[in-house]
Amino acid sequence: MHELVSKNALQELRKNKSPVIIVAAVREAEAIKYACESNGIEVAAFCDSEKRKTLNPFCGKKVIHTPDLKDHYPVASFVIASQHIQDVAEQLTEMGYENFYSALEILENFDHNNFNYLISKEYMSSRLSSYKKTHQAYFKSDIIYMRSLDVMITTKCSLKCESCSNLMQYYKSAENFTFEKIIAGIDTLTSNVDEISEFRIIGGEPLMNKDWARIIDGILIRKPSRKIFIYTNGTIPPKEQDMDLLKKYGCNINFIITDYGSLSKNINILESSIKKNKFAFIRTPPENWIDCSTIRHHKRDVAALKEVFKQCCVKYVYTLLNGKLYRCPFIANAANLKAIPDNPSNYVDLENKESNIKNKIKKLVNVRTFFPACDFCDGRPYDPTSSKGYDGKGMISTPGKQVKENISYKVY
Repeated sequence: MHELVSKNALQELRKNKSPVIIVAAVREAEAIKYACESNGIEVAAFCDSEKRKTLNPFCGKKVIHTPDLKDHYPVASFVIASQHIQDVAEQLTEMGYENFYSALEILENFDHNNFNYLISKEYMSSRLSSYKKTHQAYFKSDIIYMRSLDVMITTKCSLKCESCSNLMQYYKSAENFTFEKIIAGIDTLTSNVDEISEFRIIGGEPLMNKDWARIIDGILIRKPSRKIFIYTNGTIPPKEQDMDLLKKYGCNINFIITDYGSLSKNINILESSIKKNKFAFIRTPPENWIDCSTIRHHKRDVAALKEVFKQCCVKYVYTLLNGKLYRCPFIANAANLKAIPDNPSNYVDLENKESNIKNKIKKLVNVRTFFPACDFCDGRPYDPTSSKGYDGKGMISTPGKQVKENISYKVY
């Protein structure tokens, strides 16, 4: 696939007169649009595989559902804003398109601080940093690269969402993981991979682990340039000493706050503390939840399993949970819950010092077909309006709906 995506965007796009489409209406795409225009490249539209994103314009341009592109632009050139570069190239190639470009060269001399965005400039800086690392790694096939690592520091949550895609609603004996265990796992992992673009601190609700700030400090003190994204529901106010511990890292700390209205009872205190310490953040309501939290054995054939994996939007969201590395949060939590049969093909045990961990990580990273655990997932597609590789019911009508009791499941 590497030969299909060009790094020489400026010269070729200026020479090629076909319409320029930016692929994926993601947050960093806004900066990429401005960078294109600053380089004399006119953007005709955006495209996105999530149909919900096509309902409204993005950055003043229409957003076309990717499967419908041929109806609008039979010929086009594409600037890839998505970090799922291979998936984009494969999808558009199957549709008959040929000209795909990374935005690395377009962003080379672009100062994002000269523009205003739907998100803060500080948060845009973090998004662009991850984007650049991902695209640079794409052109280096000999390295072990992870765009994103979910560091699960707890399975405890202050909410009990019925449709949590990370399966917190199933935990009857939730627990916090120790500083020592988490840092040991990260040290083993980072010593065996070339690059991890961003570390996402998650749970459950990560602030339920009293060592949350110490864990982040432990990650950053080893390499202060690392980007940290903390996913929180605004229910727990941070302690001043925890924020003080982290403020030296500045804009490398990013908070992603989901606003559940009255349930997020301490969200304003949290936001005030974040602003006081000058951390980057975004605050959004719980929306666009896909029905993908059911655990059941589908008994699919190989072709169906490949399709589920192909359509999955989180298959590159590596997850560190309880000393093991997984490719996605569903597999990680289903395995941790013992809701699926134990199968070493689904993970790498970072605590098994007798095995060749680097080779096992490389093998996990390079899986392009499916994992055995995929047969227990309904699928988590880019486009839940499609039946391709998806057995769920589409979008959740009431995201964040609470349940009183933990949901029961079969234990293996």
